[in-house]
Amino acid sequence: MSIPVPASVVPAPAPAPARRPVESPAERVSTPVDGVEVLGALSPSRASDFMTCPLMYRLRTVDRLPEEPSPDAARGTVVHKVLEDLFDLPASDRTPERAADMLAPAWSDLLDIEPALADMFGGDGPDQAAWLASCRTVLERYFDLEDPRRLEPAERELYVEALLESRLLLRGFVDRVDVAPDGRIRVVDYKTGRSPGEGFEAKALFQMKFYALVIWRLRGIVPSVLQLVYLGNGEIVRYEPDEHDLLATERKVEALWRAIRLAQETGDWRPSPSRLCDWCSFHQYCPTKGGTVPPLPEPPAPLAGRADASVDESAD
Repeated sequence: MSIPVPASVVPAPAPAPARRPVESPAERVSTPVDGVEVLGALSPSRASDFMTCPLMYRLRTVDRLPEEPSPDAARGTVVHKVLEDLFDLPASDRTPERAADMLAPAWSDLLDIEPALADMFGGDGPDQAAWLASCRTVLERYFDLEDPRRLEPAERELYVEALLESRLLLRGFVDRVDVAPDGRIRVVDYKTGRSPGEGFEAKALFQMKFYALVIWRLRGIVPSVLQLVYLGNGEIVRYEPDEHDLLATERKVEALWRAIRLAQETGDWRPSPSRLCDWCSFHQYCPTKGGTVPPLPEPPAPLAGRADASVDESAD
């Protein structure tokens, strides 16, 4: 079932913070984890990290170890920014040419925030001009899939959160929310990579079901359509959730949270080798790659004795 366009514009329940690679808006506007009313927080990115590899989750979220800049991740951030800002233009101006013109300013703005990204280019890294051309190719593919002149999103880069009865806070950023005249909701997420191969579809849909669960708990409405837009190979994946799906997702999230707390209590953050290891930034700390796991850091004084599952929200 597709939601008719154009979608109606409705006021957002709260301002949508802009995507910030360095400091997360979630740290400024989300409900605080106080260890009493809110025991912890979890985003789809961090939940996915733990499902992929508990050690990677620990190194990224608990240790907060630095990671080398990634051209693929930077491409995703720049393209997401252009697609967000594209809808600030009058509908008639939302063309491939205007989107291409917005790339360089978006890249410049990102460099102002993260100057170290410039180090990705030269030497063994990609050529910057070729990398920008790849960003342009990805953007052009978007226009093969959707006509933004016929869309008026209700929200973009929307920060959402919901507190479950277990006192676990679910939170994250939704790329786009469309609301049809009859109130039906479509949740849209842009992916600058290729659509997942066999065996990885469920992982991709988990993120969208996570967002749908939060919106359901927040607004009392089950989104009608979850839409993943894969710009790497020009494919759209749509899924129609129901309450049964979202209740199952809630149970899965709760189970993940219990597993994370157990790892926190026992210190057992074991690695989980897979094909995804090729994209991991932490080989030097992973025993399966000949590395050495660093000692666990001491928690900051305000968090001592608490189980804060996620104090970071990375861009997807």
